[in-house]
Amino acid sequence: MKHRYDKFNPKRKLLSPVEAEVRSGELRALSSRARYGGNPEHKKNPGDFGLVPPSDPRQGKSLCDVAKIFKRNEAEKLLRAGLSKGLVSVRMVGEWPKNVWAVTDDGFAMEAQLENPEGGAYHGYPMPETDPLSQEVIRRWERLNG
Repeated sequence: MKHRYDKFNPKRKLLSPVEAEVRSGELRALSSRARYGGNPEHKKNPGDFGLVPPSDPRQGKSLCDVAKIFKRNEAEKLLRAGLSKGLVSVRMVGEWPKNVWAVTDDGFAMEAQLENPEGGAYHGYPMPETDPLSQEVIRRWERLNG
């Protein structure tokens, strides 16, 4: 049986490194305002996310638990790092990128999706290894942190 995470949105595309450099000031400013909201469908253990309803993992959803992210500040730190490094989508919703990508210290590619464009709030989840974009995110992250 195919799960939702077996299908990847073809509209997701990383901003080019050149465009990320051009927009670096704007993206760093956004990173200071971005917030991590969370989604109970991506959590088995709610940690300190304060999700309503409480954590309720759904079959077919990737869980943040496998990437060992249990605290909101850890998720927000990754979100802000992805923004400030320019690992964002070309698609925008108002002033905010539709998606932001980052990589955990353990090498998990993470994807955040905008959930509230008024407040700059995102929810995130580990990218499946079968997602072709995950390897590109890891390569870019390593290049930026090399």
